[in-house]
Amino acid sequence: MQISSRFTLAVHICICIDTFKDKYKVTSDFLTGSTNVNPVIVRKILGQLKAAGLVEIARGSGGATIPKPLTDITFLDIYKAVDCVESGELFHFHENPNPKCPVGKNIHYVLDDKLAQIQKAMEKELSSITLEDVKKDLEKYIL
Repeated sequence: MQISSRFTLAVHICICIDTFKDKYKVTSDFLTGSTNVNPVIVRKILGQLKAAGLVEIARGSGGATIPKPLTDITFLDIYKAVDCVESGELFHFHENPNPKCPVGKNIHYVLDDKLAQIQKAMEKELSSITLEDVKKDLEKYIL
């Protein structure tokens, strides 16, 4: 199981917007050049980030900006913005366990709370990391 690459793409896009904000007009074409991803995907992620209030996009070729401090944007914010998992659930349960089997009949009840606990722990960790943390780490490599 993997979380969708939309998450890492969204982080990449946000950091790119912040890094180049004073030097270039950061458009979807510009971001496509950095991510090496189809422009349609970049625009979709930008739309999701915009809907979540994490980026602002000027009409036409105005470019994208980050409207708040990077310290205020967590990995959890981005994770939720780009719908990394279906229905907000990290784990997808197999559809039809055999109700005549004692394991199949009860596995949902046994695992549901444990899986929710794991997802909650992961989301807590995601909320502890900000875009500012990424920016500081990246600066070690690009300076």
